[in-house]
Amino acid sequence: MVNQSELFAAVAAGWSEAEVTWEVKQERAAVLAADGCPGEAAPLWAEALNLAQMNFAKDDPRLATSLANHAVALRRQGDEKNARELFEKSLRVWDSSALWIDNLIIESKARSSLFHLRLEVLHRDAYKKTARTRLRRFAEEARVAVAALADGTTPEKSGFSRWKGEKPPTYSDSRKLLAAALLVAPG
Repeated sequence: MVNQSELFAAVAAGWSEAEVTWEVKQERAAVLAADGCPGEAAPLWAEALNLAQMNFAKDDPRLATSLANHAVALRRQGDEKNARELFEKSLRVWDSSALWIDNLIIESKARSSLFHLRLEVLHRDAYKKTARTRLRRFAEEARVAVAALADGTTPEKSGFSRWKGEKPPTYSDSRKLLAAALLVAPG
């Protein structure tokens, strides 16, 4: 399921095989759910949750997304009690993820203009602060989406449709958070 050249690039960038596999499973499940096949997405969400529980820190937003997505699958199967428990766990992980987000490495991006490149170099601290603030907004939107799912309502924003445009081309810490924030199941 994981493309070997992508895996090689990700590992070279410091990602583990579990991190790459988690993202691939969540993305594939999101495609299936969007295509009206939530039953086919459910096993992928369960596998991604298993990966997250075994490989990610307790405050990692990808764990929160895994818990929420598996809860969506359980709710669809009629298991409301366990779904509610997982939603609550997911919200607790989102609530505890601030330090995880603070420790993300904000990398420089290739810019299309010399002006933007100079601006980034001259004001590196401001650039990092702005980037981190943007990532925190994504995290807060994801938390709001999970809270809506927990309450049985549909989140206002669809993360997956945004994932296609926001997904960074490189394997970075920012990409880890964006995947967690934007691959929350639609409900």
